[in-house]
Amino acid sequence: MDGDINATAPGTTPPDSDPARKRRVHGMLKLYYGLNEEGKTVDQAESMDPCDINGPHFDPEVYLNKLRRECSLGELMDQESYMVKQIRSLDSDMQTLVYENYNKFISATDTIRKMKNDFKKMEDEMDCLSTNMASITDFSARISGTLQDQHAQITKLSGVHTLLRKLQFLFELPARLNKCLELQAYAQAVSSHRRARCVLLQYSHMPSFRGIQDDCHAIMDKLAQELRQKFRDGGSSAKDLSECVELLLQLDEPAEELCDKFLSHAQSRLEADLLGLEAELRPPLSSGPTAVTDPYTGPARRLSVEPTAGSPTGPTSLNNPFLSPSSRTDILEFIDRGCNEFVSSLCLVIASYQELFVNRPQEGELASKNIPQMAIGKLHAFVDALATHYFSLVERRIQEEKSVGDNSLLVRALDRFHRRLQAVAKLLPGSAVPSQGTEIVVRAARERIKQYLAALQSFYLNSLTDVRQALAAPRLGGSSAGGGSHLGGPATGKDAPASLPELLSTLSATILNQIKSVLASVHLFTAKDITFSNKPYFKGEFCSHGVRESLVVNFIKFVCQSSRQFCESAGDRGGSTPPALLLLLSHLCLDYETSTITYILTLTDEQFLVQHHSPVTAVTALCGEAREAAQKLLNHYVKVQGLIISQMLRKSVETRDWVNTIEPRNVRAVMKRVVEDTTSIDVQVGLLYEEGVRKAHSSDSSKRTFSVYSSSRQQTRYAPSYTPSAPMDTNLLSNIHKLFSERVEIFSPVEFNKVSVLTGIIKISLKTFLECVRLRTFGRYGLQQIQVDCHYLQMYLWRFVSDENLVHFLLDEIVGSTAHRCLDPAPMEQSVIEVICERG
Repeated sequence: MDGDINATAPGTTPPDSDPARKRRVHGMLKLYYGLNEEGKTVDQAESMDPCDINGPHFDPEVYLNKLRRECSLGELMDQESYMVKQIRSLDSDMQTLVYENYNKFISATDTIRKMKNDFKKMEDEMDCLSTNMASITDFSARISGTLQDQHAQITKLSGVHTLLRKLQFLFELPARLNKCLELQAYAQAVSSHRRARCVLLQYSHMPSFRGIQDDCHAIMDKLAQELRQKFRDGGSSAKDLSECVELLLQLDEPAEELCDKFLSHAQSRLEADLLGLEAELRPPLSSGPTAVTDPYTGPARRLSVEPTAGSPTGPTSLNNPFLSPSSRTDILEFIDRGCNEFVSSLCLVIASYQELFVNRPQEGELASKNIPQMAIGKLHAFVDALATHYFSLVERRIQEEKSVGDNSLLVRALDRFHRRLQAVAKLLPGSAVPSQGTEIVVRAARERIKQYLAALQSFYLNSLTDVRQALAAPRLGGSSAGGGSHLGGPATGKDAPASLPELLSTLSATILNQIKSVLASVHLFTAKDITFSNKPYFKGEFCSHGVRESLVVNFIKFVCQSSRQFCESAGDRGGSTPPALLLLLSHLCLDYETSTITYILTLTDEQFLVQHHSPVTAVTALCGEAREAAQKLLNHYVKVQGLIISQMLRKSVETRDWVNTIEPRNVRAVMKRVVEDTTSIDVQVGLLYEEGVRKAHSSDSSKRTFSVYSSSRQQTRYAPSYTPSAPMDTNLLSNIHKLFSERVEIFSPVEFNKVSVLTGIIKISLKTFLECVRLRTFGRYGLQQIQVDCHYLQMYLWRFVSDENLVHFLLDEIVGSTAHRCLDPAPMEQSVIEVICERG
């Protein structure tokens, strides 16, 4: 016994309490008896050591002497305790083993006793069976011996009896067939005739059999005629009709002709259903005088900027063009009728036809005619022809669905249409009908996207019309709130266009809400309970290309493009577009560039789980297009407002006789009007755009407005022209001054702030003033009037621009150009100019 085994010996526990312990005990026994896992003896090298307690040559005396010599007293005591534990453990294991074997022995004894009883009973039954078999064998032998002489005679009589029965059947066949015909037992008649047909044909050369054959043929012809009439009427049940076809096929009726008759009769009923559907369709819109060209426009709408209770996004007076009048028969009712009548009837026809001609087991002669292949080809052609007609009616009805108010009816109708066509796919595998129906659904979804895009575009244009009316409305009362071209007086807080930011907010919120409403309507196409939403098109292309690109992106592009078209108006005054509308649209496009486009596309991607499998328009590209439109609109606004002021300045210069004018005593009214309009524009632009960055003004800016044409500068600039000996010196000094002056870019791009906008307008106005001056000739008082006007402009315009030196430079150019074209250049004293301007 080795130490490892003894060290882990268990105590005296019940035999079945520890399976691991049982396995270890069995392992110890196998090890003791020298057995392997299979129970076979293992050849091991015998140990010759007498001290090996597990070996066969163990000698106790030698082992004890060795321990006494090598171990101390304490070690001997420990060794004794250890061996006592091993002995107890082995005793416990042996006791457990005896218990287990005793239980197994008792169980084996019981089993043997039971088997002994069972075998005894079985032995008795086998003896009984052997006795019965011997009796049966003896009885069979006696019968065979008795009938041995009469066997041949009995066989002969049996054959004669069978032949007589057959002859009796043949002679009674015509009467039997007539009886079946009277009772309409067609199946029994056909079965009886088929049994006798081969015999009658074989013995048809005999007169008696020939007569029977002729009578049977006449009766069967009459029966076949009744079956054809029954088949042609079609009023029977499916079971009777199936039996009728089967009997006709057994009577050698051409299968192709039967298929054609069946389909022809079914076609007449299905075409009646299609005619009923066609009667529900409305006439084409172009056929009557009441046809409308725009199904999205509703009653006249007004855009009010006054908030209403419960309407945070806009006024309730904005009528929604998506709410359309109800139609005579909605599309859901139309599709329901088509599915319940035509599609259901078609499915019944397909099922009956397949049961009659395709799925019926073909036996005997029918199997060689290959009827199912022929029948399935005719069925496909039949179904395709009727489905084409039905699909054309469905598409016509879908095209009439111009209303975009409630999309749920159309989606439910398409779902029901697609769902019912799946029954055709199950009944007729390989048919093109389900795929054609799916294509109709796809085309309807695409057309719906186009309709929603057109509706959004129409809504946007109508909203712009409302904005224009709201901008023009204040001018009817003589006020200047619209930021128009003619203002009645200086702009005040009372007359400022306070509604312009609210108009922008209302317009932006209304358009955004309309986009959300459209997305919610279109999202019905991809609802989980819609069967066709799982199709690849609606999972991928519809969401990415249809909704995102064709609807959302195209509408954003339309907003930008239609806004840019306002910049293409002809005429000096920018056409009929109000400048305030240009300013509002520029800020709208700028808002789209900064936040709205990203928000709309993110909302679309989240709602429709858009996966960009194909290239799509990037957000940055749309934002760039919106910013370009905003820039173009703002530039055009600057140009239009500059041209309006320039027109006043040009007329004021061209309509005055500057040579013979009187001595100036006041500032001209047109200059006051220029300052007033510029102030109004400043207020208008400030409502939508931030102030912007100005260059630091000098501490004496107000003084410079009065001393910009000081005597020292006048002497430097104009003194040489007063002496007739140096007429060229003035031109020379002016040209040298221009060389060292910074070039002024008149039509440079405008930044999105108020200062930049006003700077652009003032540059255009003063440049126009300068060019008009260069085309005129002035007298002494004409030059002095220009001095007064320019000084007045300098007093007010410098505060609107980003750099006051720009105004100084242009006004210097105007006065200098006037002096060059003056016949008697005698400038007015600066103090007098200041007095006139202060008084004006």
